Amino acid sequence: MAGGMTRLLAWCLGISFAGVAAAQTAPLADPTRPPGAGTESAAGKAAPVAARLQSVLISPTRRIAVIDGKAVALGGRIASATLESVTENAAVLRYADRRETLRLMPGVDRRERRAAGAARSDTADSEKGNLR
Repeated sequence: MAGGMTRLLAWCLGISFAGVAAAQTAPLADPTRPPGAGTESAAGKAAPVAARLQSVLISPTRRIAVIDGKAVALGGRIASATLESVTENAAVLRYADRRETLRLMPGVDRRERRAAGAARSDTADSEKGNLR
């Protein structure tokens, strides 16, 4: 019986070490790496990734955009572009042949809220039971 337990233990350890060895050869994804960094296309060249606006810093004396992890001051350069303008939610890059607007939250449209008084009167009517 002891010989059978020893063989079973050796077999389990062998399986677990094989799993560890296989896991060590597979590359791990770095969750802190910027999007698109290190992506390779089928040809083996890095796939071009559009610039991404990550943050804006606006003060009375300066404007800075954080683009792909790099802080760029107004008028500064990133790759072949110049930072032309910075607003609360966008930055404009000027290339030799075009302009590109980077949005802080692409796909999100900003909409104005209803007036607070109108919202309160709707709530008050529903609380009084005036809705039919």
